[in-house]
Amino acid sequence: MSLANRMALASSQIKAVCVEANEFTQLSNQFRVRGVPHTVINRKASFVGALPEPDFVEAVLEGAGVVTEHPHETPAGPTTEIAAS
Repeated sequence: MSLANRMALASSQIKAVCVEANEFTQLSNQFRVRGVPHTVINRKASFVGALPEPDFVEAVLEGAGVVTEHPHETPAGPTTEIAAS
């Protein structure tokens, strides 16, 4: 959750929304949250579990469909929305 927020602060192309899964059960059900952290990218891709920072950034870029030679750079395209619970 902290890394998603830091990414959003670093780039205007990224938006991070953090949701407490136990308090928003309808959203948890919608995104089939079974474990936390559960990261959803653009409502299309997701992954569960804590990842090391470089792997998290790479997973977010991949989930957003951003192809880059340097996966640890900020994406240069449409806004990427990250929801983490």
